[in-house]
Amino acid sequence: MKKILLIQPSPYDKNHKPVKKKRLYFVGLAMPLLAAMMPEGWESEIVLEIIEDIPFDTDADLIGISTMGHGVIRSIDIAKQFREKGKTVILGGYMASIMAEEALKHCDSVVVGDAELVWQELLKDYEEGKLKKIYERNLERGWFSTPMPRFDLITSKNIGDFLPVQAGRGCPNTCSFCSVACLYKGHYIKKPLNEVVRDIKQVKDLGFKKFLLLDDNIFSDREYLDKLLTEIKKLDMQWMSQCDIRIGRESELLKKLSDSGCTTLSFGLESISAESLKGMNKSWANPLEYPKLINNIHSHGIDVSTEMVVGGEGDTLSSIRDTKKFIEDNKITVPRFYILTPIPGTKFFKDMTEAGRIIKEDIYSFDGTEAVHVPKLMTTDELTNAYWKLYESLFTFKSILKRNVLRKKFFKNPGKYLFYFAVNLFYRYQIKQRITPNIF
Repeated sequence: MKKILLIQPSPYDKNHKPVKKKRLYFVGLAMPLLAAMMPEGWESEIVLEIIEDIPFDTDADLIGISTMGHGVIRSIDIAKQFREKGKTVILGGYMASIMAEEALKHCDSVVVGDAELVWQELLKDYEEGKLKKIYERNLERGWFSTPMPRFDLITSKNIGDFLPVQAGRGCPNTCSFCSVACLYKGHYIKKPLNEVVRDIKQVKDLGFKKFLLLDDNIFSDREYLDKLLTEIKKLDMQWMSQCDIRIGRESELLKKLSDSGCTTLSFGLESISAESLKGMNKSWANPLEYPKLINNIHSHGIDVSTEMVVGGEGDTLSSIRDTKKFIEDNKITVPRFYILTPIPGTKFFKDMTEAGRIIKEDIYSFDGTEAVHVPKLMTTDELTNAYWKLYESLFTFKSILKRNVLRKKFFKNPGKYLFYFAVNLFYRYQIKQRITPNIF
């Protein structure tokens, strides 16, 4: 039997050590999917580094490592260690896909785009000693299909009370800083409804009562989502996902979301500055409309989690401070922030390079914790300091209580809000360690 070790790395902390947790809630889907596509004569092992150690003495023939966000630095270091031991290493995921030539410096082969489309070819080439440097195939339109994920390889690990399911990939929006836009170029591709239902049923059969609809933007196809919600409702599960904030205009759809068991939606709001949104190629979003949309989402019993960036073209020190009030006034349960960073391969990186506004040449220092481009209305040091001050001000005990406990709906579901409270406390701990909180 040949063996592949599939690794979901943990990002580094400020001391260049992998972040560790006792439990991992947000489990990735890529590794269980690839494990389900192994040909006869192969076995798979999955390692979730944030909750377990990587077996560098493994007997696996092939090592597959995912790359996500600033965690790519850890991915590269893991790849180096395995190559020093004579192992064949494959890198894939968003970061490797948009920086394939750079990634090739640290591995034997790179998978660009949707790995399922090339996986059988890659393994056959490996067996025949003909491994290519790059395997690239993207589904930019239409439909995609997957087998049922091999969740049996991770359910014995210390994971949370839900598992991921995927309905679609990509997004019709093309925000300039977004890696998803680089790969899918404004397209949204979908899985057949029967496959999505099959995967949710698998999660339920494994004893889970919740699932994460791991989708780049479930609001990308209104008709498809409507049909999907009808099927999800029949399964009597609770679920979470992420999408476009404009879904807050759709009261009828929000009711259907709530009735189907949707409890939380995450939104990339990015900024309360219209000028900053325009600079991100996101002028379709209106920050003046945000409170109304969030209130409508809340009114249907759906909680709101947000991701925002600081350092856009219209951001000032004052607007960054005002973001704290926006988050508290709108009862955002779990806010996350990032310093706007020009990731190589994105339009934002190209724009900042052409304008001569990138101040660091070492792309491996782009970890989202400090400014690496010159903002328009402040200095780089002012942006970095304002970022951490914003995080610190929102993760005081007073602010955490205000957003999660001191709210009208707390007593209707105290368990849920106490869970959010605990997540906020963990984020508070990370912030004090100067670790940017991520979805883990």
